[in-house]
Amino acid sequence: MLLKFTKMHGAGNDFVVLDGVRQLIELSPEQLRLLADRHFGVGCDQILLVEKAQRTEADFRYRIFNADGGEVEQCGNGARCFARFVHDQELTPKREIVVETKSGLIAPRLEDDGRVTVNMGAPIFDAALIPFDGGSGAVSEPLEVSGETLQVSALSMGNPHAVQVVADVERAPVEKLGPLIERHPRFPKRVNAGFVQIMGRQQIRLRVYERGSGETLSCGTGACAAVVAGIRRGLLDSPVNVATRGGELTIAWDGEGQPVLMTGPAITVFEGEIIL
Repeated sequence: MLLKFTKMHGAGNDFVVLDGVRQLIELSPEQLRLLADRHFGVGCDQILLVEKAQRTEADFRYRIFNADGGEVEQCGNGARCFARFVHDQELTPKREIVVETKSGLIAPRLEDDGRVTVNMGAPIFDAALIPFDGGSGAVSEPLEVSGETLQVSALSMGNPHAVQVVADVERAPVEKLGPLIERHPRFPKRVNAGFVQIMGRQQIRLRVYERGSGETLSCGTGACAAVVAGIRRGLLDSPVNVATRGGELTIAWDGEGQPVLMTGPAITVFEGEIIL
């Protein structure tokens, strides 16, 4: 099978984007893993599939597959690339679209400066919906990991996150604790593990060990979760500049019940074809 693709990134979080509107795409987990492989395939953190909407209020359907071949609910950096892709590929003339995901509707908008703003919806703190077994919805909660008690803020941005504040994000044991938190038994659908250093009331540094992909250069929903957690803890004021290893994002949140707005870059790297 000859497959056309576009390679994109959002602050270093990179994607293979597939047009499922103009070509029929049905890929097995093995084929998805091959696409994502950085030695034998194209290489990416996630594969994004653009499809026709199934809901009348949406313009497109957005599907996300991690590098391990598993489908997930949401990807914030990918949502920005999605909006850039459908506009650049002339699939729509709109600068603001409504996109259907596994976790609900999102609304990306192309800005005049070339960046993309995404309305990511309101964060979810209900432990049953995250899901987080034994969680209470508190601002921070204890989590036992490898004989150590961590204080994490558990929430969902359409996908589950566990955020902890660290003194120095570069020295944080992301490689050690990230996989343990990701697959912790209290998170039945696994979780994205965020490590946040507070630099000021409107500035943080962030690293995220992503579910199914490992540590990435940037994580859009992770940035949203980190800012929400920091504001709830009384450590941050909106809007917040989030510095990741791959670039910067701006996150705004006005509090409980309000949507999170994420603004950042969406860059096309190259287009190509691959035989699967």
